[in-house]
Amino acid sequence: LLILWGILGWVAAAAQQDPMFTNYHFNALVFNPAYAGSNEHLTLNIAHRQQWLGFDGAPITQTLTAHTPLRNERVGVGFALTNDKIGPGGSTDLAASYAYRMQVGPSKKYKLSIGLQAGVANWRGKFSTITVEDIDDPSFAQNQSRWLPNFGAGAYLYGEKFYLGLGCPSILEHDLRKTKNDTEGLFAKNYRNLYLTTGAAFPLQGGQLVFRPSLLVQNAGFLSDVKSEAPGQNIGAPMSANLGAAVLFRQLFWAGTSYRTALSGKSSHDSANFWFAWSLRNGMRFGASYDIT
Repeated sequence: LLILWGILGWVAAAAQQDPMFTNYHFNALVFNPAYAGSNEHLTLNIAHRQQWLGFDGAPITQTLTAHTPLRNERVGVGFALTNDKIGPGGSTDLAASYAYRMQVGPSKKYKLSIGLQAGVANWRGKFSTITVEDIDDPSFAQNQSRWLPNFGAGAYLYGEKFYLGLGCPSILEHDLRKTKNDTEGLFAKNYRNLYLTTGAAFPLQGGQLVFRPSLLVQNAGFLSDVKSEAPGQNIGAPMSANLGAAVLFRQLFWAGTSYRTALSGKSSHDSANFWFAWSLRNGMRFGASYDIT
């Protein structure tokens, strides 16, 4: 943990581009392919997030994930579909994941999963829909759409009462301009994001209650050229952390809270978050969350 923290703290951060999730525990496959099959059964998850209610063009994100172990219990597979929209721009990502899992530790109580994924993303900008003061501005003259292939990797160590994960869902960085030497002076690039997750489970009252603390650390621009590209381009979001705690009642009802903030830079505290989830006996689960910025 100290080594990982040192690596994350050394790297400068770039603008946030991957969407945020308050209930990231339930769709971790989006940012770590090694999560595939870790629930030991077929798992489907749909999530919808809408930020800044009441503002036109506010961020809206949907995800659909599915993953399962195969007959060979060492192998897990899955896919993740993410649609993210903000203002006139947006992206759609589709990725397939493969995870190889092995038992580790003296008593074989933990599993170590190594995951790989391959996918493609569509980055688009409907700039012609923007009302501009200068109708001849070439930056808004036409819409743009780019199909960008990518691949990712991750590792996930987990057991009944503890987990630790490290994932990089998009290793390749793409320049989103029409050409690298764009004469219009545009700057647009997607940077790789790194995610560190950890958490634990502490049974209470004979297992009727389970206390589950968790931590998500997100870094943008890991081992990239963001340091040299940031000056003059007005980019730079700090490394962020989401520290949370939840209680599971009788394996049915979840109630949780979390606090999201920056770990570097001059960014202010982001939000305090509250969420709940209800698990039915037939395997379905419903939940909702609310962020107070």
